[in-house]
Amino acid sequence: MLLATTVAACGGGQNDSAPKAPATIPELTKDPLTLSFIWFDWPPAHALEDFANAEYAKERPNVTVKVKTVPNANWHDAMFTQFAAHKTDFDIPILDSQHIGEAVTNGNILDITDFVRQNIDVEAYNPYLLAAYGQFPQAETGKRDENASLYGLPLLGDTWTMIYRKDLIGDKPPQTWDEMISVAGKCQADNPGVSGLAFHQANGSDAAAVTYNTVNGVYGGNLWNPKTRKIDGVLNDAAGQEAMDVLVNKMKPLTAKGSGNWFIDEVNAAVAQGKACIAFNWIAASGGLLDPKQSTLGTTREEILDKLGFAALPSQKTNLVPLGGMGMHVSAYSPEANQAEALNFMKWFEQADIQKKWAAAGGVPSRTDALESPEFLNAAPFNQVYTDSVPRMRDMWNVPEYARLVDIENTNVNAALNGAKTPKEALDDIAKEQQSVLDSSDSKGGGGL
Repeated sequence: MLLATTVAACGGGQNDSAPKAPATIPELTKDPLTLSFIWFDWPPAHALEDFANAEYAKERPNVTVKVKTVPNANWHDAMFTQFAAHKTDFDIPILDSQHIGEAVTNGNILDITDFVRQNIDVEAYNPYLLAAYGQFPQAETGKRDENASLYGLPLLGDTWTMIYRKDLIGDKPPQTWDEMISVAGKCQADNPGVSGLAFHQANGSDAAAVTYNTVNGVYGGNLWNPKTRKIDGVLNDAAGQEAMDVLVNKMKPLTAKGSGNWFIDEVNAAVAQGKACIAFNWIAASGGLLDPKQSTLGTTREEILDKLGFAALPSQKTNLVPLGGMGMHVSAYSPEANQAEALNFMKWFEQADIQKKWAAAGGVPSRTDALESPEFLNAAPFNQVYTDSVPRMRDMWNVPEYARLVDIENTNVNAALNGAKTPKEALDDIAKEQQSVLDSSDSKGGGGL
């Protein structure tokens, strides 16, 4: 992460204002054009390329959509090293919500506020989703500042689902986090060779950090105080310490040997091979669990669903769940014809009927009408989980220093999970190191929690 992190730390030509997109889409070219996205390599990326080339081509037959993919761990760097060079081979970067601040302050993406006002029905979205995937500075959870600028629009919504073995623990999923741990422990004891839990622990991307942040949230903790920009003393308060203790001393012992670097694919593999009683994974990454070619749980989708259940995360002191998903943005360094095409694609994509088609194709939409549509709710057994989870979402810190903050947290949570640090040492180190990052920055953007 060296180059990208250096850019974030030093400003990289920081101007605190992105170039503005026009309110009206410029005249589109009639010549052949390739509209390029960049994303990490997972099923939704391939689904997007197939969907766009099948559906957008009906409106723009001269346009070919290409979704360039990179390994998840390289995703941030793949975008921001090109941003730093002021030259990109992509037109639409797909950014995590926390990447927006870095891209905006470095002038890497277009300010599309005027374009959104002219072309997008903002009332069709849950306000927080519109804010999370496009607004900077970010609003507090569940709120959107209508006067704040927008730099992106929703592409894919996401959160965690709890995946559980109905044949091992029963049809009714645990309702509290403590109950879930108890049920997982009994299931592990009763079924040799099957671990009670499977979840993300890796020191890469945001894997271990999201796991801790999720447990922190349900046990009543906070990641920081966005108004005072204080982490030390907030993250590692009594609630934060309880959450880390639960994660390391109660949940970790219920995981498989050698799972200390598991992420999305490893958790899915454990579920598909019948090696986990209860697992947590991103909804958008769970489709393969229903494929008999990838599963030992059944020879048909129906047989698999006789054994697997999907539920919203259990609550404890709160009912918070992690916000995932990403937004579409326009590269400030893309040619003008491609920027115009990108804006046209975004306007097309956010239409109600297109969002419903995207849902049927395997996407997770953000428009409320699409989220509540039969096309989405009937497309997969975990889609209702997402719709029910939207009001419960909490994001991380939406600041330009995100890449450095998440790296600190991943490293230390992973160390605690693998026994290299005690839970208290790990949490105190996270708080101290993250506070140092914020204190050494002159950036004032924040929010998101």
